[in-house]
Amino acid sequence: MTGRDVSPPLTPSSGPDETLARAWDALAHVDDPELRLDLVSLGLVYDVRDEEGTVVIEMTMTTPGCPAAEVLPEIARDEVAAALGDRPVEVRVVWDPPWDLSRIDPAAATRLGLRSR
Repeated sequence: MTGRDVSPPLTPSSGPDETLARAWDALAHVDDPELRLDLVSLGLVYDVRDEEGTVVIEMTMTTPGCPAAEVLPEIARDEVAAALGDRPVEVRVVWDPPWDLSRIDPAAATRLGLRSR
């Protein structure tokens, strides 16, 4: 996880777009412990949405046997919850579609020494 500026808590007047944007921003500050790049740049976050007042995050891992599979979703949930205040947050790990290298942001791919597409 990287350090970040802490945004003020959301107020009841904060709209859903702002809430989801802050959730995405928080996820962009959570690093995969092995690759040392954030979840968003790696393409591990598939969706962030509101479901009846709960922010639901669908994310995946690079492989089903990923050593961080148990802790990374928990870190992501905690980071988003801290950014949103009292808002409930749920992280769902999904395996479909499977993650592959094409999901990596070009700048992140360069940092990993991969050719950009």
